[in-house]
Amino acid sequence: METNWEQALQPLFQQYGKRRHPLDYQNRYQLVVMVILSAQDSDKHINELAPDIFAAYPTLNSLSHATEADLQQHIGSVRNWGNKAKWLTKLAQTVGEDENIPRTLEGLTKLPGLGRKSANVIIRESGDMAEGVIVDLHVLRVAPRLGIADEKDAAKPEKIEKQIMAVIPQEFWNEGGMSISFLGRELCRPTNPKCTECLVNSVCQFFQNSGL
Repeated sequence: METNWEQALQPLFQQYGKRRHPLDYQNRYQLVVMVILSAQDSDKHINELAPDIFAAYPTLNSLSHATEADLQQHIGSVRNWGNKAKWLTKLAQTVGEDENIPRTLEGLTKLPGLGRKSANVIIRESGDMAEGVIVDLHVLRVAPRLGIADEKDAAKPEKIEKQIMAVIPQEFWNEGGMSISFLGRELCRPTNPKCTECLVNSVCQFFQNSGL
């Protein structure tokens, strides 16, 4: 019997759907900068650096006047900081003012340093209409475990995203990816997942096959 994923995931949506992203941003400008910096790094690390970054560059306009060397003192400990400094300065010079930050997937992904996952996070946190589903490292792991996506596509974010989009309505796309991500952060860990505590273990293929 095929799983009704819209119905099956409701406990996750209720638990995690309205929870803010772990990045501790204060506005959309900060969100964009922090999303770019957090790629291949940890949200915790970026949260620790954020106060100093935004004290020095409180707006996109102020960031547009920074050089890559200027940014090094603030983001030098961030993974791949050199490329990220290039992306941030170019983005700031391109967009100019905070209010000009695009609100669509197309507009956001045209900016340096922003792929689909990052754009989907910004759209979700901005309360805008979802055009896709957030697929981060946690979703890549958890979605195939649940059975909502194919195990063979576990390293292919866009394929995982399309599979999730195909089985839950657009009204749940913003919350769908983030809810699965929170599940992965808290319970469905890479090793020793806490399956018996999971809200959706009744439909999870990994749990059903584990014999727990």
